[in-house]
Amino acid sequence: MPSKILKDFLDDNEIKYVSIMHSLAFTAVEIAKSAHIPSKEMAKTVIIKHDSELAMAVVPANYKLKLNLLQQALDNNKVELATEQEFTSRFPDCEVGAMPPFGNLYNMDVYVAESLTEDARISFNAGSHSEVIQMDYKDYERMVKPRFIMLSN
Repeated sequence: MPSKILKDFLDDNEIKYVSIMHSLAFTAVEIAKSAHIPSKEMAKTVIIKHDSELAMAVVPANYKLKLNLLQQALDNNKVELATEQEFTSRFPDCEVGAMPPFGNLYNMDVYVAESLTEDARISFNAGSHSEVIQMDYKDYERMVKPRFIMLSN
């Protein structure tokens, strides 16, 4: 079942989306394969810390987040991955590791890899390890208002 917070937000804003059920998978690449979605369209959400605040870095499933690039883009030498203990309580309606990339719903800044803007659609975990939401990228951008930076290569 998708995150209630996410589903209510999308429905309240009349955003068209497709919910795709898939076999249980935990990595973004496995999820993309299971849901028959190109890895470059499957976004993974990585929770980071900078300036003692939690934020989301969103990259394609087949990319690795490079903290040095993020540090440069944010002009901050202290950017690090957050631990599950640090962020789990922020996502009460999501399974750990299946957070949708909607920082605006969880009071977090969102930094999106520019490469995700190249596709017409974006797909992402819907709050569980067995469901993906797919929607128009432009709707995602309009609703989330992320900051675009070179997060991956």
